[in-house]
Amino acid sequence: NRTVFGPPPFILTGMPGVGVSGPWAAVPLCCLYLLMLLGNGCLLWALGAERGPAQRLLALLALADLGLSLCTLPTVLAAFCVPAAPLPFRACLAQMYFIHSLSAIESGLLVAMAFDRFVAVCHPLRYGAVLSGALLSGAAALIVLRGVLVVLPVAVLMAGMSFCRPRVLAHSFCLHQDVLRLACGDVRPSSWYGLGAVVLTKGLDSLAILLSYVLILRAILATVSPGARAKAFGTCLSHLCAVLIFYIPLIGLSVIHRFGKRLPPLTHTLLADAYLLLPPVLNPLVYSWKTQHIRRRILLLLCRR
Repeated sequence: NRTVFGPPPFILTGMPGVGVSGPWAAVPLCCLYLLMLLGNGCLLWALGAERGPAQRLLALLALADLGLSLCTLPTVLAAFCVPAAPLPFRACLAQMYFIHSLSAIESGLLVAMAFDRFVAVCHPLRYGAVLSGALLSGAAALIVLRGVLVVLPVAVLMAGMSFCRPRVLAHSFCLHQDVLRLACGDVRPSSWYGLGAVVLTKGLDSLAILLSYVLILRAILATVSPGARAKAFGTCLSHLCAVLIFYIPLIGLSVIHRFGKRLPPLTHTLLADAYLLLPPVLNPLVYSWKTQHIRRRILLLLCRR
């Protein structure tokens, strides 16, 4: 129980109650990561020749998904292949920073895509004029800058903490809430800032997306033709699926981290894995399924290989 100052190593946890059963236990995860790499790689290739605003935002979303998955891949595989796999403190800190910053970037991209759908449905004749290349470049730069800067104080506060509890992580990767529960001393500044960062990023982003869809729904209902309604709603379906895939595990994970401490550890693990793995795997499937020209180009690429 002694206090350890400096950078102590953490111990990764795979699936609670399962333990380490050899490298074969990582085979399903490897398949999932290969599917993610293949799906997002094919999606980026299919969007390579596209110059529309929606396609550019989708390409940025695929890049964010790739980064979010690749920064968790080494520790996830290590947790299932190595008994009590250690993770150096600085590596944990870096992984935590990249996970939360890329998550904030993805949330901002979903807001930009919601605005894109709002303009496409409510102001189709002004679509090209409103969503110019300069506006998209500026919005992308602001989204990335916000994600990079808003998480930086979290990493700085965490770097100066001491740890006196058993340094066993609840997941196979580093999350702010998970590492914070192992710290001793006054953790309120880091805890409150982390909560404020989530509210000011993902909280405001979700409200902006909700407002966009309220306006979109009002415009769709004002359309007289049933065929026009179905077409307008179809243009938003892929983005709506991406929003639900991203926010439902995120909200569930945030709630159980703060109010579900008595729940089984497996619940925390499954929600954390869903939060980080489901969007990168499912987003390419959703967009290729709903967008005909993307699906055609991906099938062409697979047939060539």
